[in-house]
Formats: sequence, structure tokens, C-alpha cells
Amino acid sequence: MGAYILRRLLLMIPTLFGIMAISFAVVQFAPGGPVERVIAQITGQGGGAGDRISGGGGDAGMQDFDAAGGGESSYRGAQGLDPEFIAQLEQQFGFDKPPLERFFGMLWDYMRFDFGESYFRDISVIDLILEKMPVSVSLGLWITLISYGISIPLGIRKAVNDGSPFDIWTSGVVIVAYAIPGFLFAILLMVLFAGGSFFDWFPLRGLTSENWEELSLWGKIVDYFWHLTLPLASLVLAAFATTTLLTKNSFLDEIRKQYVMTARAKGLTERQVLYGHVFRNAMLIIIAGFPGAFISAFFTGSLLIESIFSLDGLGLLGFRSVLDRDYPVVFATLYIFSLLGLVVSLVSDLTYTLIDPRIDFERRDV
Repeated sequence: MGAYILRRLLLMIPTLFGIMAISFAVVQFAPGGPVERVIAQITGQGGGAGDRISGGGGDAGMQDFDAAGGGESSYRGAQGLDPEFIAQLEQQFGFDKPPLERFFGMLWDYMRFDFGESYFRDISVIDLILEKMPVSVSLGLWITLISYGISIPLGIRKAVNDGSPFDIWTSGVVIVAYAIPGFLFAILLMVLFAGGSFFDWFPLRGLTSENWEELSLWGKIVDYFWHLTLPLASLVLAAFATTTLLTKNSFLDEIRKQYVMTARAKGLTERQVLYGHVFRNAMLIIIAGFPGAFISAFFTGSLLIESIFSLDGLGLLGFRSVLDRDYPVVFATLYIFSLLGLVVSLVSDLTYTLIDPRIDFERRDV
């Protein structure tokens, strides 16, 4: 097992390098950039790049933004700006260096977990990520727990009652729920219960109320879940469908095996057969997939929900960073989450061996 883990860890290096290299290359050919963003803001052609114009290179040179010059620039909208000012911007954002030098310099910093500062926010990238983390952790954790809490009992009952009216109508409900886009359901919930056209029962912004600090411990817990109710309902609608059907199929496969018939022939009750013999084998793939399911719920599908309910999490941070061409935030989040995804994939595989020692990855190709 040690050799398998070592091989997987070593494979993470070229995988992570490939992800970063492809992403960096795509960005080089993408129109626009932080320099163009600043120029557009200065000349009144655009804005919204953030709260900060200068990056980690300091604020020098911004006082010269109104200086006129006759030099030409390769940047759209830069006519009339001092070429020295444009050069200062390039140096400030690091674009005075060749792409390869910037790329390998970035990788060297990331290997030391030095992610620098945001271009347009006066804060380090890691602090910015940690600031937005509670929202995404809250959504990912509760979505995973709730969906597993619904899916596993429902899937087991559907397997036991395979082909019954209960199995048929619950399958219809699951399929319909899976087909409804989460953001449309979120809008429906907002209209119905968040002060739209009917009831004003739930808040529409943030994870806590303005008087959070004044509340008691119980009041804080109630307030927290009060704010989470509608976002979680929107995300969990489709989250439990796949796990439910996977649980049902896993139990059906195990129930039809010979050892189950033998256990029944020995006089064991159906409950003893189901939970004493079938459960462990059937739940192998479900439990082992829990880390991956959490990460998936953590980072995917939350952007629109965060936007609709004004939740300032990692999904919204990544979207705004791409729009603002805030490359330190874009590449740092990509690096961190790619590394986390690779580690979680390894953890999921090791979970298989923990649940079922018969599985031996040493005898399989990586």
C-alpha cells in the first residue's frame, strides 16, 4: 500500500503541472487582462475591477494616469496615456517578464504556498480565500450530509421494495427533482418565501443577521439555519438523486447474491440479513465516495445559488476574479482546489481498502 500511495503522490506532480500549464496558456490568449482593466477604468470605458487599482507592486504611478503621451501602445484604449505609465502598470502586474519566466516563477511560489496578493483588493490571496471559505464550507457540508441522510434510507427502502408502487412513484419524484435546475428552484423559493410575491419568511442575504453578535448561542444557531434554509433546499433538490439510485442498485446487486440466500436459509430475519450482511458490501461504493461527494458539493453548482441569495463564497469569488482578470486569485484557487481534488481522490481510494480489506491496489495498475 505504501508503494501505491507513493506512486499516486508522484503522479500528482505532472497532473498539477499540466492543469496549471494549460490554464496559464489559455489565459495568455484570452482577450483583456489586468492592465487593460485598469486602462478601461481610468479612461471611463469600463470599471468594476475591484476596490484597488494597484497590485503588489505598490501605488506608484497611478497619479500619472492623466498624463498625455504621443507613444503608441498595444493595449486597446491606451491612446493618450503616458507610455511610462503603461510600462509601470506592466511591471506592477509582472507583465514585463516573458510568459515562461512568469509561469515558472508562479509555480515556484505556489510550491512554497506563497500565493501573493490580489491585484485589485488590498488583501493576500490566502486571506481572501479563507474569508470566503465559511460560506462554501457551510453549503458543501450540509448539502452532503442532508443528501446522504435522505438518499441512503430511501435507496435501501426502494431496493427492498423493488417494483412496488412506492419504488415507482419515488423514482418519478427523484427523476423530476434531478431534472429541475437548482437556480430555477432557487428563484421559485425566493418568490414564494423570501419577500417576492407571497410570503416573507426567510432572509435573502448572507449567512447571518446584522444583530448576530447580540444573539444568544441558541439564537445564533437558529439564525444560521434560518439563512441556510432556502439555499440548501435549492442545492439539495438534485443532489440526492444520484446517490439514491446508486444506493438502490448497490443493494439490489448484493441482495441477489448467493450468500444472502444462504443467510436466509439459516433462519436469519430479513433485517439481520439486510444490515448484518448486505449493508457493508452494498455501502462500499457509497461511503468511499463521501470525500469526493463533499468536495463536489463544496466547489460546484454554488455560483448561481450564491449570486441569487447574495452569499459571498468561493464560487462568487472565482467568478468575479475571472471577470476582473485578478489572475493571482484565479490561479491560486485553481492550484489549491486542483491539489485538494487530487488528494481527495487518493483518500477515496484508501477509504475503499479501509471499508473492505479485500481490495488491494498494490496488485492493480495505477
